[in-house]
Amino acid sequence: MATYAIGDVQGCFRTLERLLRRLAVRDDDRLWLAGDLVNRGPRSLEVLRWAKQQGERATVVLGNHDLHLLGVAAGWRRHKPSDTLVRVLEAPDREPLLAWLRQRPLVHREGRFLLVHAGLLPAWTADQAEALAREAEAALQGEEAERVFEELRDDPPAWRDDLKRRARVRLALYAFTRMRVVGKDGQPRDGFAGPPEKAPKGTQPWFDASGRKSANVTVVCGHWAAAGLRVRPDRIALDSGCVWGRALSAVRLEDGTIYQEQFCD
Repeated sequence: MATYAIGDVQGCFRTLERLLRRLAVRDDDRLWLAGDLVNRGPRSLEVLRWAKQQGERATVVLGNHDLHLLGVAAGWRRHKPSDTLVRVLEAPDREPLLAWLRQRPLVHREGRFLLVHAGLLPAWTADQAEALAREAEAALQGEEAERVFEELRDDPPAWRDDLKRRARVRLALYAFTRMRVVGKDGQPRDGFAGPPEKAPKGTQPWFDASGRKSANVTVVCGHWAAAGLRVRPDRIALDSGCVWGRALSAVRLEDGTIYQEQFCD
């Protein structure tokens, strides 16, 4: 049995199919998907249907585009001109698909691997990240979900140990689904999506922050297309910009073997 982690699919279903054939996935193999199943690419509906059909075989964490779809579907966010979500929103099986998506975790951890879409604040241990993820998931899945989505428009608060619950949830959702860089103080900074080497003055990639408390686990993530595929002992970054015409990447976690399929949708 092997576990294959796959980067941001973003509706590129034909590329995903070709990658899975390249992997020669067996019935007892498992798939980890690093979030952003949908949007920007042409076949978000097919990706969602496929992922849901995998059952327990697939572990999917929520990305920022997945949250955006849930917000648009609920009427809490506007459909953007760049979105490619209409076929999902008009599908006859829309409701079970969205219900399944809403139940996905923000963080999944097994052994030395931790799967998340974007990243972890440097101050968080892996245990803290899991606890914060469970709290934020409960908020997304409960009666306060509309308020949670509204507050996601605000800048993330600074982390401190005595942060109130509402602020903790907002910060956790930002870190897990959108964060790329932090300040020298380890606090999140918004608005940058370029290559890590060109991070604004006074900021750095979250994974390069000194004293990062989650460095004892290997964080498997996506989200940062400009960073591309990057592998090191404490981090496997898998967003290689498939939806932008580049490649969809996967890694076999047991031995670190990398697989890539060029965009073909």
